[in-house]
Amino acid sequence: MDYKFSVTKTSNSKLSEVDFDNLPFGRVFSDHMFVADYIDGSWTDLRIEPFQHFSIHPANLALHYGQSIFEGMKAARTADGHPMLFRPEQNARRFNTSAERMCMPTVPEKLFLQALEELVILDKDWIPKDPQSALYLRPYMFASGEYIGVQSSDTYKFVIFCCPVGPYYNKPVKLLVEETYIRAAVGGTGEAKCAANYAASLYPAQLAKEKGYDQVMWMDAREFRYIQEAGTMNFMFVIDGVLVTPAADGCILKGITRDSILTIMREKGYKVEERPVTIDEIVSAYHDGKLEEAFGAGTAAVVAPVSEIRFRELSMLLPPVEGMKIAQLAKREINGLRNGTIEDTRGWIKML
Repeated sequence: MDYKFSVTKTSNSKLSEVDFDNLPFGRVFSDHMFVADYIDGSWTDLRIEPFQHFSIHPANLALHYGQSIFEGMKAARTADGHPMLFRPEQNARRFNTSAERMCMPTVPEKLFLQALEELVILDKDWIPKDPQSALYLRPYMFASGEYIGVQSSDTYKFVIFCCPVGPYYNKPVKLLVEETYIRAAVGGTGEAKCAANYAASLYPAQLAKEKGYDQVMWMDAREFRYIQEAGTMNFMFVIDGVLVTPAADGCILKGITRDSILTIMREKGYKVEERPVTIDEIVSAYHDGKLEEAFGAGTAAVVAPVSEIRFRELSMLLPPVEGMKIAQLAKREINGLRNGTIEDTRGWIKML
């Protein structure tokens, strides 16, 4: 049985004010949002309402103790204009995995998906027509308890809003290998998509940018030897024709774009390896002329080619984008599925 939502439409749409040829990432918001409140053990007051501010109590537990999780998704248009979602059930499942790790209530998968679908259908005109752009979707949950004390909240708010966005990166990225600060450790929250993980990454990223780099390449917390992620993305290398990516060991996000690319490449006959990857291996492959490609993978960026990896005094320069065969193929396949020019044979596309 479907959930029953109340729907209040805006009387003052901002759509006509949007310049779809100039969309800064995450700064333009659509007309509506979905909201639900967790009270007395259940999700209540399910509603779609005009996008607006919240009133927050000064003792809000999320502000003090960090109980906050989120997902990143995109709605796109097929070539004939129909709105669609890409593997949304995977986001619902990962959202609940994050909730469990952060001692928060789960959201029924059916509720999560229905809320997404109804919101996107209502705001479908906000989906950019440019195939390189999309409607970014942000489902998130935060503690709404109004008291001080280091404990899990007894109330929560689940929200989804939408942002029309252009490409996350407009050019290949430059990475600095981080050997002082860490993103995650075994037993920590690295696999959860929680706000605190991103807050902890800001200072090292700022230092990297001051040195002329776009992001950091995160290493393991014990030896600073094993590669984890790159900035806000999962990371992949092509070494001597083999697609290699760090194994999901609890320290990295189990990316849906990551999984999709690995699945596609295996089906196309490429050799794929998910395993520990050391920086020493990458340096050796570079010197031997076997480091053929390096790129990030994630919902926001889809595929982000890397032009340089700086490790201590060594600058490893990667081929131009045109020479990155696997990165280019991965991006074409994902985008082709999203715009309907490539047939969906895996049941990944949800048409709305």
